[in-house]
Amino acid sequence: MSTVNEIQAALPGLTDAELRQVEALLREQYRVRKVGILYDDAYGVWTEDDQATAAAEVLALLDREEERRGAA
Repeated sequence: MSTVNEIQAALPGLTDAELRQVEALLREQYRVRKVGILYDDAYGVWTEDDQATAAAEVLALLDREEERRGAA
């Protein structure tokens, strides 16, 4: 089994505090590697993946609203 699969299998069993710790460790790795970071300041790291996820959520909301208005 690969390390990624082992990590994925372990995630559901972690507490909320442990998940936050894992997230912090991942973001620290992004900082160290300087990969995919758009912003890195006192508030934390904002990555390309964060940006893409936020954009997808907004677009999905807009699509639902457009469908709702079209059905009215």
